[in-house]
Amino acid sequence: MLQIDLSGKIALVTGASGELGRVIARTLAECGADVAVHYCGSREKAERTAETVRSLGRRAIVVQADVTDGESVQAMQKLVKEQLGTVSLIVANAVIQYKWTSILEQPLTDFQSQFDSCAMQTVHLAKAFLPDMIAQGYGRYVAINTECSALAEPGVGAYTAGKRALDGVVRCLAKEVGTHNITVNQVAPGWTISERDRAEHTEAAPDYDKTVPLGRRGTDQEIANMTAFLLSDLASFTTGAYIPVSGGRVMPAI
Repeated sequence: MLQIDLSGKIALVTGASGELGRVIARTLAECGADVAVHYCGSREKAERTAETVRSLGRRAIVVQADVTDGESVQAMQKLVKEQLGTVSLIVANAVIQYKWTSILEQPLTDFQSQFDSCAMQTVHLAKAFLPDMIAQGYGRYVAINTECSALAEPGVGAYTAGKRALDGVVRCLAKEVGTHNITVNQVAPGWTISERDRAEHTEAAPDYDKTVPLGRRGTDQEIANMTAFLLSDLASFTTGAYIPVSGGRVMPAI
């Protein structure tokens, strides 16, 4: 029986205080990983995520950083290495939230924030954490993308631009570090059901659901499952991939 086994691995999950991030962090702990729980402004939520990880018998620390700032990310790397050890699994999940509108009405600062928190986050994380992965000859990197980057629908121009820039960085990075036994992949969720939806009973979205071949929205756990798979050695020969977890709403063509 195949099992996702991350025992002995140290993971960093950025944005781990958020709706999706905390489920990813918990899932990695369930698979055996110790977890550095990153947050930017929500320490209380990050502490709750860390407590969940510890309740599963894994080590956890809470780390703060601005993922759009290289020096801040470098400082985070030093702290994680000192307190947990060398990171071999990274999930780049953090992103700046903003109000979606048309390109003509969207403030230019929103385009910059999306580029910085998507593409540049991966650049900063790579510069800070991948040298140790290269030295140990092993590493796994998963960036959380979105179905929006493939669909390019109205009203999401800044988000789409930032995530498409991320896609370019990830593909280049995968080719640059592959010979060091480091894989770099992307998980691209559709509109995902989170704990907030469950609490507010907003899981069903009929207009959206009818555009999904599987007829429903995906769940945070389904996104976390794919992420854990790509971080595991079950996916040891998969790199540079953009994998939609959107119920068939996005089907990349050959």
